[in-house]
Amino acid sequence: MGDWLTADFFSIICAAFCVGTVVGLTGMGGGALMTPALIFLGVGDASTVVTADLTASAIYKTGGAITHAREGKPNWELAKWLILGSVPFALLGPWVIHNVAGSADDLDTLLKKCIGFALLFAAATYALRMVINLHRSRRGGETPDPDPAIRPLITVAVGALGGLLVGITSVGSGSVIMISLVMLYPGLSALRLVGTDLVQAVPLVAAAAISNIALNGLDWHLLVPLLIGSVPGTILGSHIAPRVKQSYIRRGIVIVLTMSGFALLDKSGWAPLGAGDDQTHPELIALLGLAMVGVVPFVWGLIRRAEGLPMFGAPTVAQLEEPPSDAESATTGREDEPQSV
Repeated sequence: MGDWLTADFFSIICAAFCVGTVVGLTGMGGGALMTPALIFLGVGDASTVVTADLTASAIYKTGGAITHAREGKPNWELAKWLILGSVPFALLGPWVIHNVAGSADDLDTLLKKCIGFALLFAAATYALRMVINLHRSRRGGETPDPDPAIRPLITVAVGALGGLLVGITSVGSGSVIMISLVMLYPGLSALRLVGTDLVQAVPLVAAAAISNIALNGLDWHLLVPLLIGSVPGTILGSHIAPRVKQSYIRRGIVIVLTMSGFALLDKSGWAPLGAGDDQTHPELIALLGLAMVGVVPFVWGLIRRAEGLPMFGAPTVAQLEEPPSDAESATTGREDEPQSV
């Protein structure tokens, strides 16, 4: 028992609880927040952290997928084509990165770079999704189409890209795939998008976890506190979400993802930043965060004005819309509501 009840054990529980709460509040995928948080805690090298995070995700995503499957919300045909693309590449990704890196030190450095760029990509897609949701709420949205005509080739390609990203970095199933679905199948309701994303994410994340475990092994001292903290955090976040102002949280996440991405690139010794584990630039990352705190609200204000709204303050999109006609439309009635879990 003494091997378990360490300072790292409780630090991981606290970090997982905080990240799980944010996931429950916003519905975004946890890998984009959990993986960098664990790396910065120093509880394991990058490959160990990615493996544990993927394994935890495979466990708790299964519960959400079962719930949505029972309610009949997923588009099974769409999920099938996504899985056909994602699972093979999720299995392949970890082997590719290991072969490219060679030594353990090179693997750790390369993974930090890959995760850093994946976080910046996730921040960009998350911001894009907020803009799309704002635009659609102002235009009245697309005509509902629960069973759109599936585009197999491009859907498989989206799954393959998401699978490769998840297999290597554990980041991507809740960002790259979701924004692609929003753009490719705009008629799908929010609930169907969420259900489809969850159903396809289970075999995707499970395949990525199996491949990483085969290569890296599984650190139970990391996985167990990760589950202990993240599950109740996600439940708490889901319960308090209706009482929390979502727009501020989501814009804050864009800032956090961007700062985390650049911090990992800095830690990896990425050439433009020129640092590394022994010499990083925390002041530069802090300045970036402060700059974004000022810039992001201003840019969002310009986007609001382009949509015919005041730059800041009321009225929000929700106040301008008609009351939702049913429970499903209520899920898309708030400003910048993301269409994912």
